Amino acid sequence: MQYVMMIYEGPAEFAARDDDARKGAYRAAWSSYAAALAEAGVSVGGAGLMPPHASTTVRQQGGARQVHDGPYADTKEQLGGFFVIEVPDLDAALDWAARCPAAPTGVIEIRPTLPRM
Repeated sequence: MQYVMMIYEGPAEFAARDDDARKGAYRAAWSSYAAALAEAGVSVGGAGLMPPHASTTVRQQGGARQVHDGPYADTKEQLGGFFVIEVPDLDAALDWAARCPAAPTGVIEIRPTLPRM
């Protein structure tokens, strides 16, 4: 079964991406995690995302498109990236989520994908 692991990080973790003193350790942790997923044969895909300020939100209401810069939700954690994994069951997906570098400080949402039609 395929699951999406959506990784929510706080502002401090986003800042670590560009902080010269912290970005090496930050990137190394993510590279190791991605390598572990690949070596286990469970990685289907994924990507890191640009910071929330780079997002655009679109709604279609009353036949008119509404476009807004930035994220829609005002939350402490922001979607920072995702992995798509293929594992036998939810327990296996939860095990991988617990190993995620963001798990100690952020939130990892696990959601099954819809079956292919």
